[in-house]
Amino acid sequence: MDRIKVISSFIDSVGYSEEKKILEIKIKKGKIYQYYSVPIERYIGLLNASSKGRYFDRYIRDRYRTSKKGF
Repeated sequence: MDRIKVISSFIDSVGYSEEKKILEIKIKKGKIYQYYSVPIERYIGLLNASSKGRYFDRYIRDRYRTSKKGF
């Protein structure tokens, strides 16, 4: 999945599959996580958030089924 680099102290890049509703986040430490059944509005909200980490904590973390990619 292609990801977009974002300005954040926590998140490195973000990608989204509209077809599969999978949000993919690469954090600064290099780990990649996939979040399932995420509506596109959450992806757009994350991209537009002034604080990506705060948005992630509030609206994504622990709210969707998650897996680590490549582990």
